[in-house]
Amino acid sequence: MKIQFWSIGKAHEPYAAPGIEEFTKRIGNYFPVQWQVIPPPKQAAQLGEADLKKAEASLVLNNLQKEDYLVLLDERGKMLDSPGLAALLQQRANESTRKLVFLIGGAYGVDATVMQRADYTWSLSKLVFPHMLVRLILAEQVYRACSILRNEKYHHS
Repeated sequence: MKIQFWSIGKAHEPYAAPGIEEFTKRIGNYFPVQWQVIPPPKQAAQLGEADLKKAEASLVLNNLQKEDYLVLLDERGKMLDSPGLAALLQQRANESTRKLVFLIGGAYGVDATVMQRADYTWSLSKLVFPHMLVRLILAEQVYRACSILRNEKYHHS
């Protein structure tokens, strides 16, 4: 199973990049992993919120394959603890998922078409975080889940 982290926005900011890169590298010991930062649509500043979300949805949906398993990060999603995330990863691996995509939407969230396409909607917290911190938290939590699956010392329950 390949893991991909997709995020709409700009490249990793300097304050978060080292942590994101470190945890991504660690995940690579368990699964092939990569980041895909999807640049905002052209003239995004001139678009209203609904039109921007539609344009971003088009970029996302055009890049997804039918068989990709999409986990959407959204504050209205289901909350998981770290062992729960590990169980989700294990379930996807057991069901021979080829590509597991975690999506961090744009500044206004995602269009309803992306929500409908999502196979699972996950909330990190009821709090709202800056996108760069979400990237870091996502990478760390997926690494933690991988270490739980291997019964390694990183996670202390």
